[in-house]
Amino acid sequence: MAKRYLLSLIACSILLSPAIRPEAQEGTQPNAPTLRVDVNLVLLNVAVTDRKGNYVTGLRPSDFAIYEDDIPQKIATFGEGNGPQEPVDVAQAEKTPQQMSSVAGANVFILFDTSNYMYRGFALAQDAIAEFVRSLDSAERVAFYAYSRDLYRGSVLTADRTQVLRGVRSTVAGDDPALYNALLLTLKDAGTFPGRKVVVVFSNGPDRASMAAPEDIGELAQSEGVPIYVVSTREAKLDPISTTAFKRMAAATGGEAFFAKSWKDQERAFALIRSDVGHLYSLSYYPQANQNRGWRTIKVKLLGEAGKKYHIRTRSGYRPQTTRFSTDNSGSAQ
Repeated sequence: MAKRYLLSLIACSILLSPAIRPEAQEGTQPNAPTLRVDVNLVLLNVAVTDRKGNYVTGLRPSDFAIYEDDIPQKIATFGEGNGPQEPVDVAQAEKTPQQMSSVAGANVFILFDTSNYMYRGFALAQDAIAEFVRSLDSAERVAFYAYSRDLYRGSVLTADRTQVLRGVRSTVAGDDPALYNALLLTLKDAGTFPGRKVVVVFSNGPDRASMAAPEDIGELAQSEGVPIYVVSTREAKLDPISTTAFKRMAAATGGEAFFAKSWKDQERAFALIRSDVGHLYSLSYYPQANQNRGWRTIKVKLLGEAGKKYHIRTRSGYRPQTTRFSTDNSGSAQ
């Protein structure tokens, strides 16, 4: 219980910045605690594929419909691939943060398993990650982290590939793995940056040292709007708990999980992730009035003939930030 309470506090502190904050309802009594829900722009990364798994390009905002708890939403900004997100209409442009129309490309956070599960094939794993970094589109910024029991920030988010590669080559294999602790800290860092964000994890085995639970990490990533991609190995697939956790976490956040049988398969998995990141549609909306202060379900649909032919992959929902505060007799916040 203490662990879940701690994670809830951390998640609430890092979800969405309070740029748009509905005021407390009228009629609240002085000194009574008031629950306020902070909901900012909700950003969705959406992959659209045909029946053969090929990416569908050229769709427009009018091709999409978004529902939150079955309530229709109005698309505020839209972007495709590594292009910038731009306001859909003039009214939305007036209240949409200017940064949303100028930031192109994704912020890619790479998390590399350097635990004692990586003693065999460590250099090959470094090579696969280095090639992934070099292959990313120039518009994308990259941060490189590594983990065993602790998190190592090898490179801050940057467009400088040399700096990132230096961080990759500086890693060494170490202690027991604490993947979910590392993911928690990575998501916290990612939440401080605007625009699209994805986390790419390379993990060679089960988690042995985390206090955080995978279901908590999955929920936090959904609430942050960050897809998690996992590249793992047949070693991890021997552990059914890790296999299930990786698949569920990736599917819930709109990412994918790959279990490679060889180092060549790992390289192919990274190539598929690179292609996926470069083909995502970015949609956002300001939630319509919704009394639900808990988990909110998101559904994205394609309209017309596109809805019959294509498949959508995105996150399944989020939990809005809640803040409790008290007022004194004069009505001022304490």
